Amino acid sequence: MDHPLIDLINQKIAAAEAEGAFDNLKGAGKPLPRCDDPENALLNRLVKEAGGVPEFVSLSRELARLREELRDTGDRTKRQAILKDMSMVEAKIDIARKAGR
Repeated sequence: MDHPLIDLINQKIAAAEAEGAFDNLKGAGKPLPRCDDPENALLNRLVKEAGGVPEFVSLSRELARLREELRDTGDRTKRQAILKDMSMVEAKIDIARKAGR
């Protein structure tokens, strides 16, 4: 099924072509950049531009922070809590990596 506005869209494109709006575009005549995931290319670009990272990357950063906190902590009770948190984060990283495959 065509988009309900397809005729209007085609009309606007034809008018822009006639006016030369597509002449001398940057990269004209050159091949398009290679895209490994064309279906999600726009979404991936938007996420990347917004500073988004895969879940396992953000979890790995959290794990590194917890390790640093563990090194700086002498309190046994607090160390146990940190070790418990680290274990949970490591499990989440494994799950996130498996889900990404």
